[in-house]
Amino acid sequence: MTGVNLLDEDLKREGESAVLKSNDKPSVGNNHNHGSAHQQSKWAQSTAVNTEFEEGEEHERLLDPKYIDDDIELHELASGRDSSFDSEAEAKALNEEDSPYEEVRAAVRNFDEDLPCNTIRAWTIGLSLVFVGSALNTLFSLRAPSIGLGPLIAQIVAWVIGRVWDSILPETISLFGITLDLVPGPFNIKEHSVIVVMASVSFSVAYATDIILAQLIFYKQDFGIMFQLLIILSTQSLGYGIAGLLRKFLVYPASMIWPETLVGIALMNAMYETHNVKDPSIIGGNMSRYRWFGLVALVSCVYYFIPGFLAQFLSVTAVATWFAPDNAVVNQIFGGVTGLSVLPITFDWTQVAGYIGSPLIRPWSAIANTLIGVVMFFLVLTPFLHYTGAWYSEFLPMSDASTYDNTGAVYNVTRIMTPEFTLDEAAYKAYSPLFISTTFALSYGLSFAAITALVAHTFLYYSGPIWAQFRNSTLEKPDIHMKLMRKYKEAPSWWYTGLFFFFLGLSFIAVLWYPTNLEWWAFLLAIFIASMFALPIGIVEAVTSQEIGLNVLTEFVYGYIQPGRPLALMLFKSYGFITGSQALKFVGDLKFGHYMKIPPRVLFMAQVVATTLSCFIQVFVLNFALNNIEGVCDVTQPERFTCPGARTFFSASVIWGLIGPTRVFSPGEIYSGLLIFFFIGAITPFMIYYYCKRYPASPAKYLMAPLIFGGASWMPPATPLNYLSWGIVGYVFQFVVKRRNFRWWSRLNYLTSAGLDLGLAFGTLIIFFAFTLQGIDPPQWWGNTVVSTTLDYQGKAIQTVLPSGKTFGPKIW
Repeated sequence: MTGVNLLDEDLKREGESAVLKSNDKPSVGNNHNHGSAHQQSKWAQSTAVNTEFEEGEEHERLLDPKYIDDDIELHELASGRDSSFDSEAEAKALNEEDSPYEEVRAAVRNFDEDLPCNTIRAWTIGLSLVFVGSALNTLFSLRAPSIGLGPLIAQIVAWVIGRVWDSILPETISLFGITLDLVPGPFNIKEHSVIVVMASVSFSVAYATDIILAQLIFYKQDFGIMFQLLIILSTQSLGYGIAGLLRKFLVYPASMIWPETLVGIALMNAMYETHNVKDPSIIGGNMSRYRWFGLVALVSCVYYFIPGFLAQFLSVTAVATWFAPDNAVVNQIFGGVTGLSVLPITFDWTQVAGYIGSPLIRPWSAIANTLIGVVMFFLVLTPFLHYTGAWYSEFLPMSDASTYDNTGAVYNVTRIMTPEFTLDEAAYKAYSPLFISTTFALSYGLSFAAITALVAHTFLYYSGPIWAQFRNSTLEKPDIHMKLMRKYKEAPSWWYTGLFFFFLGLSFIAVLWYPTNLEWWAFLLAIFIASMFALPIGIVEAVTSQEIGLNVLTEFVYGYIQPGRPLALMLFKSYGFITGSQALKFVGDLKFGHYMKIPPRVLFMAQVVATTLSCFIQVFVLNFALNNIEGVCDVTQPERFTCPGARTFFSASVIWGLIGPTRVFSPGEIYSGLLIFFFIGAITPFMIYYYCKRYPASPAKYLMAPLIFGGASWMPPATPLNYLSWGIVGYVFQFVVKRRNFRWWSRLNYLTSAGLDLGLAFGTLIIFFAFTLQGIDPPQWWGNTVVSTTLDYQGKAIQTVLPSGKTFGPKIW
């Protein structure tokens, strides 16, 4: 079994475990009884070929009468249940036809239910979560470490809100003579799925927010709030047009599985079990799972006040730096902020889950491969390079995301820019070449290796299955899920293309009306790159869950064709990378809705409305934070609102845009040696593959080169402390607990993860509004002051500090 196959098996087992519980026969539905009529269809083997159902795409209904088999049978569910069968086995017994893929069969129901989903309840809960989630994630993105609420949290919280809604609100109310149906039956799985899709498209912080922060904070350039809205709306929504065109290739075919959606679907189905048997043999087994979730969230919220406010030394417990706060080497090796954190000690969930996400979600195989990369490249190779003087490292920090000049000071971009915010070559040659920290430089090399490794790895392990499944997608007959979806009106392609051209127009206004220095043809090139790569990358992701990012490719392309334009580079990268990435995110949600049998038009509206609303919310929250948080984006900001992502984004714009890759990475330049990583990344999967073929019993069969090179892609601004603590916790839960106490893991693992994240978010929010905005500082005692006195915290852990007037580096550049 290959490493990727192991990952897929872990994902499958996690999906199965969310449905199949010991001593607990799963069922579909819940305990309410509203006497709703439900139906399930048993379909005969279809004789329609793929081209036939594609041609029916634009019909008023996917289930056109000409497609219905004569021998179709309708099965009526037992009365007295609101949500289907007593068990999934009974349901599948009535409908023997199922997906041809076992991963899908393990997680997705092969029947449909007549449940309302386009309801006041679904829209109210969904839009409320969109507002809260997008606002909090935008605010939290400014913190170091960055934390965030994901769709899993929305999925769990929505379930609770839906139950409360049913219990406290009347079934109907009259407003201006119109009767509103507030409770059209119990809160059901389809409403829940619509809400999760709203959260999925809106909770992620827009990539373009980093453009705004880089402009306002680092370049001191302000085009106004209208420009901010234009670039966020357009970069977030252009992908809809591409997604609409990709449906027939990536959504409709059964062979396009999208494995990542299966875990959420399995958990969703488990949430609607009717036989929720308690298990007193495990910790927390005597209470309902949602009481456990609430308890964990409450404890997490209250506890965060200790490392987050009262005793901040518990967040980064770098004990060695406390005893030698002015020793640069000690701070470089043991520091947790700008050091390598060789002894990773933290008692703060922010450090564990920040940047990377909860370790209770990732499969152990993925965590282990990521840790291998962290240890090899950041705990072994980084200190070797740093202490042997590579890249003039003795004059620079070990690990941070800033750029420096040849005096060791932060690179002053204003000294090399024209009034039009382009490169002044004469000023650049008179000032300084650009230098970056050792981990920052190495992270670029690893990103080069990750690109070629992913291509090679996919070719070796998945080229056969991908090609076979792609051929199937164009030839195979509709599976049961496609057949069941035919009864719903499809969202016409012109809806998607109309959105595409609308947001394309907004993009042209943003790019050409304002002095961005991005030419119209370059903008169209970015859109072309996103569109051209969307299908092949989407096929890989639909089969393997591996996404190939285009951020480095777009930086390379634009950095070479039009160097010296930092804002243009940021826009080109955003349109060329995020447009395609968003398109595939939308496609993944469409597949989720396909599996959950959500009417496509309802799904379309939910996606578009949630995405658009989140853009306005993010712009508002971003400007609110910039105007109300004192010292925001400073590296020593007391509450750690240091804008780590925006700082990295700005540095990338200087490297690839303002100065350009020709002056940084080309042969003869300071960091030209990093180009060797393209070759290293390309050959490593072949070495692993052929070694495992020769020694099939070797543990090397679990190695995944793309994760080894690219798993630590958040570093910097993330630090080894984040990854190592994340890996340790992941080992405990995803390996030890999962193997030794699977009953606890299968019942409470995901809920524990969501509770920890939600409690941390609320704790952070309370501290922000109750203390930060009120100007109340943390208590001034040793446990809080000892952290800020170290060179590690101050970002000054540098071996050689040059006297004034001295420089290092090449004499000519």
